[in-house]
Amino acid sequence: MSWVQVYSASNSLEAHSLKGMLESIGIEVVLKGESLSSATGELPSDAIAVTLWVDDMREQQARQALNDYEAQAEQVWFCHACGEENVGSFEICWQCSTPRSER
Repeated sequence: MSWVQVYSASNSLEAHSLKGMLESIGIEVVLKGESLSSATGELPSDAIAVTLWVDDMREQQARQALNDYEAQAEQVWFCHACGEENVGSFEICWQCSTPRSER
């Protein structure tokens, strides 16, 4: 198995969220760089990024899923209950905690 990098996450939380998303569609993921997060402020930010790696045979599928994730994150939605604007990646309103599906 040959591994390829498919994403560089802005932080460990995002990396784990994306790892879970990819694994939910059957793509095995390896995270690299997590141990460097304690060096924040000491090393350049690109040196401490957490990267996601997948089997090269699943690269296209992983990249498509990640592209879909990024496209959704860029879209905003407005909460039906309070009218607050939320980023596309939020499943509940950050202001009043109403689920997105109830909008």
